[in-house]
Amino acid sequence: MVDALQEKKGLDILVLDIHSQAVFADYFVICSGESEPQLRALMQAAQIEAKKEGDRRPKGVEGNPADGWILVDFGDVVVHLFAVEKRAYYDLESLWHKGRVVVRMQ
Repeated sequence: MVDALQEKKGLDILVLDIHSQAVFADYFVICSGESEPQLRALMQAAQIEAKKEGDRRPKGVEGNPADGWILVDFGDVVVHLFAVEKRAYYDLESLWHKGRVVVRMQ
């Protein structure tokens, strides 16, 4: 998933292991994009990668690129895609600060 997001030039990619803090997911993947088209491409890349690697489809998708945030729920992995300013506003890293950083690509 991280490689697919990197290929689409995703910014500040973070994978948090939250399994000990949450019952609804094991991992958060958080990534920023600089434009609506890039957020759309990141969302599509995440979905394509999940299907290719594990024949997984999202259980749900919330938000849209025009709003500057997208959540793609694969069950045990939840992908959060944000416009840079929305990511700073929602600040999931602080909210889930007890999660263990698995990967951080800046």
